[in-house]
Amino acid sequence: MPHFVMDCSASILNSHDEEFIIKQIHLVAAATGLFDENDIKVRLNPFKTYSVGNTLEDFIHVFAHIMEGRSKEQKAHLSKQLVSKLIVLFPEVPNIAMNISDFEKATYCNRAML
Repeated sequence: MPHFVMDCSASILNSHDEEFIIKQIHLVAAATGLFDENDIKVRLNPFKTYSVGNTLEDFIHVFAHIMEGRSKEQKAHLSKQLVSKLIVLFPEVPNIAMNISDFEKATYCNRAML
């Protein structure tokens, strides 16, 4: 953890390939200092069929799932840094956004914990 899942219109992959985009998200997340770099997980979901306000405008939305404990300021900084990077990489994409949700430590479980 953390998990960064980027949903996007498939056509944005004409600008940059998936591996490059994943690496850029990883670098921004690591640069915040909020996470151990080896724990950062990034996935990308391109969509061929979608609707944005009843149109086919390109979009990017990053869903971050992180362990609770970071301040609102830290999470806001992370969002702003990542959205800023995506705007630089995709200046032609009109819809770029991100949100962050927290995992609860009390309910989180992974294989290594069993």
